[in-house]
Amino acid sequence: MISRRTVLNGTALGSALAALTVPTSAEAGGGEALQAPLDRAADDIAKAVVRLRDDLTQAITAIGTQVKRQETFWEIDPVRAPIMTFLRQTGKYPDYIEVGTDVWHQVYDWHVRYQQPKTVARSSEGRYMILLYSTQVVMRTELAPSYIGPAYDNR
Repeated sequence: MISRRTVLNGTALGSALAALTVPTSAEAGGGEALQAPLDRAADDIAKAVVRLRDDLTQAITAIGTQVKRQETFWEIDPVRAPIMTFLRQTGKYPDYIEVGTDVWHQVYDWHVRYQQPKTVARSSEGRYMILLYSTQVVMRTELAPSYIGPAYDNR
């Protein structure tokens, strides 16, 4: 017994292959008439591929800065600079760094984007903090949203 799937797949494959064959009347002398539209279609496809390649090249060039941003962790770079300065001066990571709301959210988004564990807490003053490396990034809502303060220790 032949399964329904075999019959349908065989029919579909046979129909597709039959559509690709040249009819017998065209073989007698009309082959050139059928070849010209096929050549035009092939040329159109080739031109479309070239246009698409050129468009993609332009798009990649235009967003090159965004690609570089992803490689450099642009979200935390502004916070990382004072942390690294503190690390070079003291030989250890700072305990705290205060930032504005926009910077704090960029640090939070970095944790989400790169699937890093988020350790969010509240200070005794009620300020939100998130752990970046071993430094608590403290959100200061009363300061400018892009504020980044100096890194400091608990002492």
